[in-house]
Order: sequence, then structure tokens, then C-alpha cells
Amino acid sequence: MDTAERSKGPAGSHGVWRIVAARELSVKLRDRNFIVSTVITIAVIAAALGISGFMSSRTDTVEVAITGVGADRVVATANGLAENADKKVVFAAHPVADAAIVEQRVRDESADVGLVPDAQGWRLIGKSAENDDAATFVTAAAQQIAVARNAEAAGTSIEQLGTGGAVTYDLLDRDAVDPGLAAAAAFVFAFLFYLASILFGMAIAQSVVEEKQNRIVEILASAIPLRQLLIGKVIGSTVLAFAQLALFVGAGLIGLAAIGKGDQVFQIAGAAGWFIAFFIVGFLALASLWAVAGALATRSEDLQSTATPMSMLILIVLFAGIFLTGTARVIASYIPIVSIVSMPGRLADGTAAWWEPLVALALMAVATYGIVIVAEKIYRRSLMQTQSRLTMRQALAVED
Repeated sequence: MDTAERSKGPAGSHGVWRIVAARELSVKLRDRNFIVSTVITIAVIAAALGISGFMSSRTDTVEVAITGVGADRVVATANGLAENADKKVVFAAHPVADAAIVEQRVRDESADVGLVPDAQGWRLIGKSAENDDAATFVTAAAQQIAVARNAEAAGTSIEQLGTGGAVTYDLLDRDAVDPGLAAAAAFVFAFLFYLASILFGMAIAQSVVEEKQNRIVEILASAIPLRQLLIGKVIGSTVLAFAQLALFVGAGLIGLAAIGKGDQVFQIAGAAGWFIAFFIVGFLALASLWAVAGALATRSEDLQSTATPMSMLILIVLFAGIFLTGTARVIASYIPIVSIVSMPGRLADGTAAWWEPLVALALMAVATYGIVIVAEKIYRRSLMQTQSRLTMRQALAVED
């Protein structure tokens, strides 16, 4: 039976890909490593968000060794300023007899900083590095107290001295996404793309080459059209990748809500939904190419060579999603495959118009269709060639 006949298969075999897809799903869902890795990844996501929430809500205590008249008032005022600034920090004052003891407390690290009077006002003492919170709020507190004292001596008040100096901060776009959150989301999209593409893609290639190496494919080809075999593998793997990705994204969004960042969930959920849509369409092309990588090989050892182009492509997409900015990022968001992470990243930071993902997804769909057509031809022409490893050009030269 030649390649053309195998690709057509027996009559009534259309739709047999569903059996192949069901088998791929069944095998993977019984794979303990797959289940354990999925559970561990979700646990890591939950733990990371939990730690982030704990760290952001935790109040830091800065131990301050103080001496001199008015030092306790400076520390109390610093606490008030930190509270008004919604800064999670508390300054705990520890009075001591003199400056020498303050310095000793700082040296032996029983105090984070020291506060002692000097000729110009006050002196903050640290051991080897400045404490940013102390430098900010203790300094501001000392200056505020000094201004109030000088204003009183001049027969006025601090409020009168500050007349005309009030500043209000109006945001033109209060619904805009926090830049830090948008950058984190773009990184997560790129990482999830890389993880799913490598894990599921390599599994597809390994499955194909094992069937070829063990001659099982010759038995399958007598009953199943090669085209249907490819479709089943691609669809089965895409469904699994989608399900796992949806679990990861869902865990992340639920985690954000659980740690009190529900407003950020709504900011990111839309971009995450587009990411999943782009991934599904793009992974159909990637899965086909991974199957080609397996079909070109004759044994498992050959995969290192035949899968290299795919590994490089995935790395390019990963780095583009993380590092591209400006015009380069806009262009990348329209390039099929690269747009899987670039366009959702732009949606996360609010730099893409509503119509742009629709255009980019349409371009992706067209490119995916073309890639699948070419990949199917290479796949069925190379799958039955067991003499030696093939290149894509050699596989295309094989006649149907």
C-alpha cells in the first residue's frame, strides 16, 4: 500500500480521528507524571500568590534606638506619616541613655536604626546600609516638627506657611492596568506558552517516533488513514493543553481574588481569555509541526536534531513575549505564533485597541491552516520512511 492509499484509508474511516484523540486523552490522563506535574504546578501558583499576598499585607517593624529630648515625638510622627501613606511599616522606639548606647544597639543589630540629636537637628544611624523606610518617614517627621516649631516661633502656623502649596493628583484613566501587574501577566503568558508547548509538543513527537521505531505505525496505517491519525493526535494534545492551561490561568485568577486583589482579576481576565484563544489556534499549528519532527526521525535519538527548529521557534516566542517593547512588540503581536504571547501582553497593559486581537487571531487562523496542510503532507510522506532520518525537503520530495 503506497502513501496516497494509506492517507485515504478504508472507506468510512472519516472521523476515526476521534478514536485516536480519545486514546491520546486516555493515555495522558492515566499518566501519573502528567497528573502529578499538573497538581504541583497549580500548588506552586497558589503558593506564590499566597506568599505575595502575605508579603504585601505584612507590616514591617523597624526597631529604633533613640535618645535625646523629642526623639519619641519624631518616631510617633513618623508612624503617623507612614499610616497616612498606607505604608505597611511601624517604627518601634526604644529609649536609651546616650548616643554611645544607640550606636552599640545598631552595631549588635538589636536595633535597625538609631536616632540621636545633633547640632543641625537629628542624626539617623545605620549599620551598613540605609533603611529606606526610616530615611523617608523619620526624616519627613523631623522636618515637619521643625517647621511647626519655627512657624510657632514666627507667630504663624504650619497651615498658613503651606497656603498655596496643595497638590492634587488626578488620574486621566483610573481603569488602566497597573504597569507592574501588566508586566507580570506578560511574563506569565510567555512562560505558560513555553511550558505547554515544550511538554505537549515533545510528547507528540516522542509518541510519533516510538510508533515509527516499533513499527506500530505500519499496523495503524493498514486500518487508519495517516491523515486521520495526525488529526487525532493534534486534537487530543490540543484539548489536553487547553485544559491544563485553563486550570493554570483559573488558579491564578482565583488566587488573586483570594488575596484581596479582585480588582486586578478583572483587569487581567480579559487578556487571559484572549491568551487561551490565541494558544488554542496557534497550538494546532505547533502540534502539527511537533508531529512532523517525530515523523522525520527514525528513532528517539534523532529527535534532538529534528526537534531543534521547534525548540528554537518556541524560545524566540518566549523571549519576544518578555523582552520586546514599543514598535517591535506591536509588529510581533500580528505575527502568527509570536502573537500568542505578544498580543495578550499588549491587551494586559491596555496598549491594544479592541479590534487588534480580532485581526491578529484571524491572521493566526489563516497561518495555522496553511501550516497544518503542509505539515500533514510532510507527516504522511515521512512517517513510513524508516531507512534513515529525513529532512523536510527530503520528505516533500517523496512521491504520494
